Amino acid sequence: MPIKVGDKLPEAKFRVMTSDGPTWKSTDDVFKGKKVALFAVPGAYTGTCHKMHVPSILQKADAIKAKGVNTIAVTSVNDVFVMDAWTKATLADKHEFLADGNGDFAKAIDMTFDGSGNGLGTRSRRYSMLVEDGVVKKLNIEEAPGKVEVSGGDAMLKQL
Repeated sequence: MPIKVGDKLPEAKFRVMTSDGPTWKSTDDVFKGKKVALFAVPGAYTGTCHKMHVPSILQKADAIKAKGVNTIAVTSVNDVFVMDAWTKATLADKHEFLADGNGDFAKAIDMTFDGSGNGLGTRSRRYSMLVEDGVVKKLNIEEAPGKVEVSGGDAMLKQL
């Protein structure tokens, strides 16, 4: 059953790039004791994700943080090296780009879809959530794969 408002995030690990190379971050590392705006995208550099979703987050980032959000994070079922390159390409180095390379987090919250028909394998659905101390407070799931209507930065900002 997909995660819902009021649920605690399950334990999972993400890969992140540091100056010393790839390392692990647990859900506790990212969410415990913090207010986090988490945005999930199907894939780095893909059309909608790269040209619409991430720009909507970056355009509203300062306003989102001004509303008390400690961390803005983006997750995708991509490896840490792709996520690191995408962070640099989008100039989003003030935000957390969380590699969910095997889709473990996306699977744990039941937010995957099968993109095998397009050569993508298992991917994360497009969504955003506001998480406070590991508990989901807001959840916005896109129904249409190529749209950013309810999960972008502007929609998150309106909910804060």
